Order: sequence, then structure tokens, then C-alpha cells
Amino acid sequence: METLPERDALNRRNRELSILNDIAQALNRATDMTDTLHTVLKQVIELFDMQTGWIWLMNDKTGKAYLAAVQNLPDVLTHKPERMDGSRYCYCLDTYKKGDLEGAANVSIVTCTRLEDLVKDTGGLLYHASIPLYAHERKLGMLNVVSADWCELSDDELRLLYTVGEMLSMAIERSKLYGNSLRLGMAEERLRLSREIHDTLAQGLTGITLQLETADALIDSGADLAQIRGIIQQALSGAQKNLHDVRRSVMDLRAAPLEGRTIGQALETLAQEVTAKSGMALEFQCEGDRALSPALESGIYRIAQEALNNVVSHAKANTLFITLTIRPDNVHLHIDDDGIGFDSDEVFKGHFGLIGMNERANLLDGSLEVCSTPNVGTSITVDIPMKKADRA
Repeated sequence: METLPERDALNRRNRELSILNDIAQALNRATDMTDTLHTVLKQVIELFDMQTGWIWLMNDKTGKAYLAAVQNLPDVLTHKPERMDGSRYCYCLDTYKKGDLEGAANVSIVTCTRLEDLVKDTGGLLYHASIPLYAHERKLGMLNVVSADWCELSDDELRLLYTVGEMLSMAIERSKLYGNSLRLGMAEERLRLSREIHDTLAQGLTGITLQLETADALIDSGADLAQIRGIIQQALSGAQKNLHDVRRSVMDLRAAPLEGRTIGQALETLAQEVTAKSGMALEFQCEGDRALSPALESGIYRIAQEALNNVVSHAKANTLFITLTIRPDNVHLHIDDDGIGFDSDEVFKGHFGLIGMNERANLLDGSLEVCSTPNVGTSITVDIPMKKADRA
């Protein structure tokens, strides 16, 4: 006859298997990295009856941590996003980077350094468990789950959380491999489009050249003016068609300076080149830098490029300040200078560069705000929402 302890153990085991099965199904269904992280985070919080949580991932190129997913953040962290900055001191991330969090035995409850000196609006949260994410020995990131009333976790709870971490790690690694194959395919597609543009442009210009040469010869021969005008009109029509085709194709291509770089790296290089030539000082900050869709990266880069061109041409600034922040749900770009500024009421009147920047932001469903004060300086703020298609 089954004893009560045996029945409790069986029920606990069935519950664990049910949790793991739910999470495994979510991981198998997910095709988007951000969706995967949010789905698992939500299930872990619900199934373990916790309050909130977040996931950090490591940038493969910079080695810095960035916030990749959040769930039910307390108000104090929502209203103070700098608290969730990957560059801020964090006991868990620091010990993880040093290699101290290895294995289930080291998954423990610690006081959260992002919450410990706060009193209001924390919802009573103070402690969290840290689940390290690894691909073999390579650090992928960390899952933090938070509760207000935790006591010491049992060995079974630790083992279950660590198993979830292993499953999530495999899903992250699989997603990265899939993303690399997609980027390879995108690179091949860009080469194809480049060849197509070259062939189309060359053929179009050849036709236009022949038409104009014919018109020139007819002028010398004293031919009918209407005939000559007809040939020139054909050449003009061909030139307009070719220009339209080239512009359409170029819109599908990634900005050349972005090849092989993240948007943060490309912007920093651009800013360094601009300030080196102009003699301005540069303060550049980037948080959460990672690969995005070519369309989003290209749009942000071109907006920044035009903004920096305006600074060099008009601002007479001593220092350029640039901050790029890539969050799970949006991209934020802030460019500030200490130049001569201008009247904000006249922002878009006659400033075709600003008009183009605004149009690019609108095409990405984002917004652009320009604030300037004479003899104080100018700031440009761009906010663009993150869509599924924007997550490379």
C-alpha cells in the first residue's frame, strides 16, 4: 500500500514533469528569440508562484550583459530603467562573469543589488534566485526570478530550476545558430541584389546613352525638332525609371558601414571619424548592443549620419554626446551637442536634413524629437518600437 510520503513524492515528481513538459513545448514552438525568452520567463514565474523576473544575455562580441526579457517588473524598476542597466554593478552578474556560478549547487537566493537600497514601490521584493545559462563552458547569460517571501530553496527546487536553465540555454544556442544561418542567407541575397542593380543600371545607362547620341546626331543633321524632342523624352523617361529601380533596390540593402558590425559598433566608428575630423570631443554610450534587422539598423544609422552631418555643418560644438539603448521592446537614440543651437519653432522649415530624418523615423513607426536653444545646444531623440521582424 502506498504511504503518504510516497504519494507526496510521486505528486511532486508529476508536477515537476508537467512543468518541464510545458516549458519544453514552449521552447519547441518558439521561432523568435525574444518570444522564447518571454514565454519561458512567464511560465517559470507562474508555475513556481513567483512575482517577477528578468533574463540577461551576454553580447558575443563585447562580452557585456544586456537586458533581453522582463516580466512584471516592480514600479520602481519600470520608472528607473537605469536600475536595469547592464553596466550597473550587479552581484549576480559579476560573480557569474568570474565563473563562480557553475552548477545547480551554486544557484542560490541572494539580496538583489538593484533593489536593496530602495524602499518604495518594490512590491516587497528583495531576494532572487540566479540561474546561470551556459552553452558548454561558454557564458550565455542569466535568468533571475524574484519573490518577496522566499526561504531557502530545497534541493528539488534548485534542481528543477537548473534543469529549466539548461533547456533555455539549449534553446538560446539553437536560436543563435539559426540566426547565423539567416544572416548568411541575407548576405548572399544582398550580393544578388548588388549584381542585379549593377546589371540593371548598366543596361539602362547604355540605352540612355544611345538615345542621347542619336539625338545629338540628329541635331547636327538638321532633323525635325519634334523628332529630336521625342528621342530626348524617351531618354529622360528611361533615366527616371532607372533611378526609381535603383532607389527601390538600395532600400533593401543594408548600409555598407554596417557590414560585419552591430549598429552600436557602426555608430561609434562613425562618431569617432566625425569628431576626429572636426576636433570635437566625444562621449559615446551603448547599452544592449546586438544584431537587429537590416532595415532597422540602416534606418538608425542614416538618421545618426544626417544628425552628425548637421552638427559638423552648423552647430560649432565642442562636445558631441551620443547614447544608444536597445531594449527588448524599443530602440532609443539620443544625440546631444553643446553648440550654438537654433530656434526650435523653426525646426523643420527649410531643414531638409531634419525632414529626411523625421521621415526615416516615421517609416520605422518611430518618432523623432528635436530640441534646441540658441547658444545652448541641440538634442535629437529617436524612439523606434521593436517588432518581431527587427530582431535579427
